[in-house]
Amino acid sequence: MPKAILSVHDKTGLVEFASGLASLGWTLLASGGTARLLHENGLDVTEVAEYTQSPEILGGRVKTLHPAIHGGLLARPTGEDRAQLLAHSWDYIDLAAVNLYPFEATIARPGVTFAEAIENIDIGGVTLIRAAAKNHERVTLVCDPADYASVLAEIQGGAISPETRKALAIKGFASTAHYDSLISTYLAGAEALSLNLYPVQKLRYGENPHQSATLYAYTPGDGPLGGKVLQGKELSYNNLLDLDAAWRAVVAFDGPAICIVKHLSPCGIAAAGDLAEAYRAAFACDPLSAFGGVIASNRPFDAETAAALGDHFVECIIAPGFTTEARDALSTRKNLRLVAMPDTKISPTYELRSVNRGLLKQGVDFGDPAPTSGEGAEQGGWKVVSRRQPTVEEWDSLRFAMKTCQHVKSNAIVFVQGTATVGIGGGQPNRVDCVRMAAARAGEKSHGAVMASDAFFPFPDSVEAAAQAGVTAIVHPGGSLRDGEAVEMADRHGMAMVVSGVRHFRH
Repeated sequence: MPKAILSVHDKTGLVEFASGLASLGWTLLASGGTARLLHENGLDVTEVAEYTQSPEILGGRVKTLHPAIHGGLLARPTGEDRAQLLAHSWDYIDLAAVNLYPFEATIARPGVTFAEAIENIDIGGVTLIRAAAKNHERVTLVCDPADYASVLAEIQGGAISPETRKALAIKGFASTAHYDSLISTYLAGAEALSLNLYPVQKLRYGENPHQSATLYAYTPGDGPLGGKVLQGKELSYNNLLDLDAAWRAVVAFDGPAICIVKHLSPCGIAAAGDLAEAYRAAFACDPLSAFGGVIASNRPFDAETAAALGDHFVECIIAPGFTTEARDALSTRKNLRLVAMPDTKISPTYELRSVNRGLLKQGVDFGDPAPTSGEGAEQGGWKVVSRRQPTVEEWDSLRFAMKTCQHVKSNAIVFVQGTATVGIGGGQPNRVDCVRMAAARAGEKSHGAVMASDAFFPFPDSVEAAAQAGVTAIVHPGGSLRDGEAVEMADRHGMAMVVSGVRHFRH
């Protein structure tokens, strides 16, 4: 009769999982509060103290640390190991469902004491995880309640596969490694950074054919960017960079939106009432640069949007899913990569960048609070500094433009009509060149457009160039010693100017 030990702090889904095991004839061992919960729910469970004939001691600090438990987990299916267990009247343990004291949540609480933190360092649970993971060729480890259902389904189907046991073991070792890094960092009193990364795939090459490259993920078993490739050739290093940039940009918008990226630079971003309309507007911003780019959508990609692609050459599309009709329509493009994402979240909320002999870490730029439309000088933290107030339509476009601007390489300049980019300039060492670049790409569409700048204007020449292109309203962070000259230039041309107070460099 197979045997399982259950010792968990997070009891989410535990009763259902244990009930499923019991219904299949498993014997249940459990410690402390876990055993009480299972008893209360009518399950036949043997407490660890009864099984080991050794009581919990030291106020619960020692519960499962006993050779009857760890011998049962670590024993191999050999005659010698079996004989040693039987000599002590012990048995094999075939599954361990374990999760740990919430050390991370404890130290995050305001005012937590050192003593409270120390008491939330799990010892027995970590040891159970490591023992079960070490012997994963025989033992199944379940250290995440999210895995209960799939593990139970495999057991109901006959047996846990070796591949599943290995994957669960890797997950267990990753969890204890992370747990230990949190403790060591806390005790050191410093913000040390410990990374555990898992290979997703070996790439054909890096940015260029003579550079080797590998994609890693924070979670074992994760797909590229946390998603799943549905069709097409293997993703390249450059594909992944472009997809990441496009995805980060498009999920910043609430309504249906499309972002097209080429060589890490947005070629067009648009939001609209439906996805196909958003695609057409984004593509119209810079059709030449969009050739061979990647497309990101913040809505499931549908058949109408697939049809809107026409014969335009696209490398990749990333979206939170694809409709069946869209999959059918896009299946004829054999080399087109489709990446389905599980949600529209950016995770983690920090970014790492390698520098010589080290890393830079920073929080993700999620933008500044959106202003609200209406009359008055103050608009949700944005301040009108020109004589002319923006119109209601200009306010909407200015908000969209600044949100778009934060995803363009600095010095970023974006021209917008409605809620679609019409000209984008960025990545140049001076701002006025980026204005001229955006104006050239916008052409006639610059007349009546609004403009966003990711940083202040060091000189009024950028404002003058925007006015000559036909821009009617500008938003920028402000903060230059020559802000007054920029305002004077805006007033001279009858433009509205708004200061946001928040810079959005993206180097």
